[in-house]
Amino acid sequence: MNYLGHAFLSYDDEELLLGNMIGDHVKGKVALEAFPAGIRKGIILHRKIDEYADKHPATIRAKLLFREHYGLYAGAIMDTLYDHFLANDPKIFINETALLAFTQHTYAQLGKYEQYFPLKFAAYFPNMKLHNWLYHYRSLKGMERSLGGLFRRAQHMPDVGKAYELFVTNYYHLNQCYYDFIDDMIKFVKNELAA
Repeated sequence: MNYLGHAFLSYDDEELLLGNMIGDHVKGKVALEAFPAGIRKGIILHRKIDEYADKHPATIRAKLLFREHYGLYAGAIMDTLYDHFLANDPKIFINETALLAFTQHTYAQLGKYEQYFPLKFAAYFPNMKLHNWLYHYRSLKGMERSLGGLFRRAQHMPDVGKAYELFVTNYYHLNQCYYDFIDDMIKFVKNELAA
């Protein structure tokens, strides 16, 4: 899961949301200890979500499409693509208006905790909010831009033109992988939060 997935799986808990959104930028136990307990819980949940997603059979199946051209970046590509299918899942967001409202609510919640933003997240959060990255996962054009952003942030990733082409030409297969995955992920996160 990428940003939209992590936001959705925070279930409207503000501190959990922040931790879940900044998880990629907090490395190691020492860095983790700098945050309040609720945010730490979100960072740990972020790590567990990533690990669970990466090892899920549906994700492994989907990554095979990208492995030849992108190697280990196949996982990051699938994280991004899962957000597209989540944004278009009518069980989660009944329509575009519901998704838009969710994104605005998410940015407002995050904005209350700017003092805890890691430097990298602080640098791109204004752009994320201004251009509403979370909402634009919904469209194919938005996905093309999201994959381009992944390419710019990755150090050795090949050009993402092929990834976008594979996404479009294998759309229904990848969508089925998402549906095979999402209910398991929701159940996993709810169990983690209840533990």
